[in-house]
Amino acid sequence: MKQFYIKQKVLSLSGKFAVKDEQERDIYFVEGSFLQIPKTFSIMNTKREEVGLITKKVFSFLPKFFVEVNGREVLTIKKEFSFLKARYTIEAADIEVHGNWWDMNFQVFQHGEPVGKVSKEWFTWGDSYKVQIMTEEMETIIIALVVAIDCVKADQVAATSASTTY
Repeated sequence: MKQFYIKQKVLSLSGKFAVKDEQERDIYFVEGSFLQIPKTFSIMNTKREEVGLITKKVFSFLPKFFVEVNGREVLTIKKEFSFLKARYTIEAADIEVHGNWWDMNFQVFQHGEPVGKVSKEWFTWGDSYKVQIMTEEMETIIIALVVAIDCVKADQVAATSASTTY
């Protein structure tokens, strides 16, 4: 089993951060597009090769995010129409997410078998997550999933603060 840590820099306008292993070595690099349409987050390995891409759909009634890993779309996160509370769904072939993924405490299953676990680290400055990978082939997909969920959450916070501004 591998363990990774994702800690975003607080107040980072460019959306740049690293995914570290247990020895605190940078394993993946995440870079968001700044003031670019469509909004994207690129996930790169240590050789700076893009292994994942998260894209927010531009012209959509409700927000929708597409997640690609190694050039193949693996999942979609979309907002559902709701009056009271923001609701999102994750659509992915052969992948299920169980638990409270909005609060970053969940497990990832493939064909009913656990392949990863994500938990939020408390008492840290900024958002920090511990990601455990049980199946090595799922490593990049699970890292991309965590980054995508964080993008969705950040987008929701931005939308909420924009709608409450006078």
